[in-house]
Amino acid sequence: MTSEPTAIPGDVAQAMRDELPSVAERTVAEIIVEVPSYAEAFTGRMGQKIADAVELALGGFLELATATSGVDPGTPIGPALAAAYDLGRGEARSGRSMDALLAAYRVGARVSWREMSATAVGAGLSVEQLARFAELVFAFIDQLSAASVAGHSDELTTTGRVRERYLERLATLLLAGAPADDLVAAAERADWPPPRTLTAVLLPEPKVRGAMVSLDGRTLRTPDEGSDRAGDGELMVLLVPDAEGRSRPALLRSLEGRDAVVGPPRPWTEAQGSYARARRALDLGLGAEGSEPLDTDARLADLVLRADEPALADLRARALAPLAELSPGAREKLTETLRAWLLHHGRREKIAEELFVHPQTVRYRMGQLRELFGRRLEDPRTVLDLTVALGVEPGPRA
Repeated sequence: MTSEPTAIPGDVAQAMRDELPSVAERTVAEIIVEVPSYAEAFTGRMGQKIADAVELALGGFLELATATSGVDPGTPIGPALAAAYDLGRGEARSGRSMDALLAAYRVGARVSWREMSATAVGAGLSVEQLARFAELVFAFIDQLSAASVAGHSDELTTTGRVRERYLERLATLLLAGAPADDLVAAAERADWPPPRTLTAVLLPEPKVRGAMVSLDGRTLRTPDEGSDRAGDGELMVLLVPDAEGRSRPALLRSLEGRDAVVGPPRPWTEAQGSYARARRALDLGLGAEGSEPLDTDARLADLVLRADEPALADLRARALAPLAELSPGAREKLTETLRAWLLHHGRREKIAEELFVHPQTVRYRMGQLRELFGRRLEDPRTVLDLTVALGVEPGPRA
């Protein structure tokens, strides 16, 4: 604001200044009536504090309004603007929008103008000076409103960043398998209501935003620090609340086409186990089927059998030693026949159906296998070794 020849004369300003305590009280009283959400907050000792703040703000405004030259426009109303900024931040911290506060400003402007203009006219303020006074009043209220809006916005931004850091810290502790007491404290600090279970999901960072749309709002996310895959881009870990039981199919559907790996549900303080399972499946190179995510619950046998790849390779070599001297083509045919025989418990028709051969072909091949293995095919331990050895396709050696 710049000073004008129409600045309020000192004697008029003093008359208005003498009325400030009563103006402030009437302003607060009318705000309580017209903005019900402030009724409780503005009563008692708090009401008196707010009345004092209103009086202080109006006093600074009058100091500016009476200035004629050489006064920095921001100096008289600086404390009022700072208080308005803090008031906006307080509204954000209380979880309220700016609607009520802006309504209070509108009521305050109306009451202040009504009361102070009446005093000014009674003290001899000219029409021209009164018009200038009106401009200053409503410009001042606009400045207060803008300061509060800025404070409200800054608080939301700051609070959001701080909470985001707390949530990231919680996710890190969960993946690290921190003690339950530490996890509970971290959840409270982040204002994060703990679910029954958490399910870890690994997926590429560009696919996260699309996935989050249909997931529980409490879903935590953090970069996958365990990833060492070069060239695949950053992987993210999502920790999805309460996606067990009947909710799991919905989770899997929401992740279709996102190259996701889904761990098992675990009690929320044991989420590290879900992450470890998903991480292990990814490291073993277990692939998803088409656009569907890799559901580790559906690949438990693969995970168990590949828990120790070198041991599995040694078992496979020992169990299939009778086939080692055959040509590659003959060895492949007899191996696939033996796998089908084990999986279908010797039912020739089922074996033939799976291999797309005639049942007589199955009979012929099984005859060959019995010649090679002898009575070992009737030994339960040998059958177990062969079942494990042939349960999954050979993977890369670990």
